[in-house]
Amino acid sequence: MSRRCEVTGKGLLKGNMVSHAMNHTRKFSQPNLKNKRFWVPGENRWVRLRVSAAGIRLIAKNGIKATLTQLKDV
Repeated sequence: MSRRCEVTGKGLLKGNMVSHAMNHTRKFSQPNLKNKRFWVPGENRWVRLRVSAAGIRLIAKNGIKATLTQLKDV
């Protein structure tokens, strides 16, 4: 399973660390992913998602039902 947020789609970022001598070494930044359960009152069940911290804030703002319908449309 790739390290990708199921809500926002955030994934691995790649870039270069550049030293003073201009040596380029590859740098990877992982997203801040959490395995989290959300209660869906309309379906009367728990939904388990692998979401980033930004995805958790998005669910808190819009609600789990709106977020799940948006995920099903995509």
